[in-house]
Amino acid sequence: MTETQAFHRIILVVLDSAGIGEMPDAADYGDSGADTLGHTLASRTVHIPNLQKLGLANIRKLAVAPVANPTGIYGRAATASRGKDTTTGHWEMSGIITRHPFPTYLHGFPPRVIEKFEQAIGRKVLANKPASGTEIIKEFGAEHLKTGSPIVYTSADSVFQIAAHEDIVPLKQLYEWCEIAREQLVGEDQVARVIARPFIGESGNFRRTEARQDYAIDPPEVMLLDRIKAHNLPVTAVGKIGSIFCHRGTTEELKAGNNEASIDQTLHALADDKRGFIFTNLVDFDMLYGHRNDIEGYAKALERFDERLSEIQDAMRDDDLLLITADHGCDPGDISTDHTREYVPVIGWGKHAQAGVDLGILPTLADIGQTVAENFGLTLQAGNSFLKAMAK
Repeated sequence: MTETQAFHRIILVVLDSAGIGEMPDAADYGDSGADTLGHTLASRTVHIPNLQKLGLANIRKLAVAPVANPTGIYGRAATASRGKDTTTGHWEMSGIITRHPFPTYLHGFPPRVIEKFEQAIGRKVLANKPASGTEIIKEFGAEHLKTGSPIVYTSADSVFQIAAHEDIVPLKQLYEWCEIAREQLVGEDQVARVIARPFIGESGNFRRTEARQDYAIDPPEVMLLDRIKAHNLPVTAVGKIGSIFCHRGTTEELKAGNNEASIDQTLHALADDKRGFIFTNLVDFDMLYGHRNDIEGYAKALERFDERLSEIQDAMRDDDLLLITADHGCDPGDISTDHTREYVPVIGWGKHAQAGVDLGILPTLADIGQTVAENFGLTLQAGNSFLKAMAK
């Protein structure tokens, strides 16, 4: 396919954490049996007719029925990188294979990290252990209100998270603390992300706000967004995409703190007819439901996305292409509250695109990025394009 025959725009929507079954090396990560979509769809009758039509249940056996003639192309992709976190997954989609996993701290951060941070901010910290974000503020929120000490915690993922009540620690100060942590966490302690986790409410009724901020590390190589932007085409980042890539390679960043807002912003981006790339992350699947083992919430979120999927399709031009995938798993039916090492679904659809093509198992998420790159006459350092499979 030449560039003049390519799709006008590509919209890549990441259902954050919507894995579709354990990878062969899942046991190495403690994730044997993980199956985010499989367990969610088996939890009850989940109504996702639009995803079914596209071919979601044709990828592999699921509790929802496959269709005889899918309207999209379908398959699943493995993660070639070492790791199972947001940064690793999104970077791989953009053409970067992470050979060495980011550091994790299953017993909390060592003194060399915590003492240096405490000295810099002039306060002691609370917690310093792996935990669910909602549980950690339940456990330490009252003490935080009394002392003003930030709640520092991590997970099985490579994150340094700082939770603070907005009435005790103003957002500006919380963000400054995160910037300090980001500057300090280098070398062997270079975590993938530092995350500000503000919350509000009273003891026994704390709730996190949407003023979260992520501080990622700069991608180590030229990646998909860089190449498209350098090609003088617009790159619109929706939701947390901008922060994942350290705000690199984007021409516009549309803020959105939840799935509904991210879909609204995607529709807003589609209203602009310019040729280019729209990259959207739907964070609620992971943040609200996967990490909280809320399988019913996950099911409802899938149903809601399915309802709104038709809005995205209706807003697309005849020569646009929609790609739907995920970055890792986070099985709400698992005993763990952490990410899981899973294949991710890959679905493609366009009004005038090819339909019913089974992509099988792609060896890397970089195949997605290479497909987007080829569409704009570009190439990445990793991955094989499946663009020709969708071109009529």
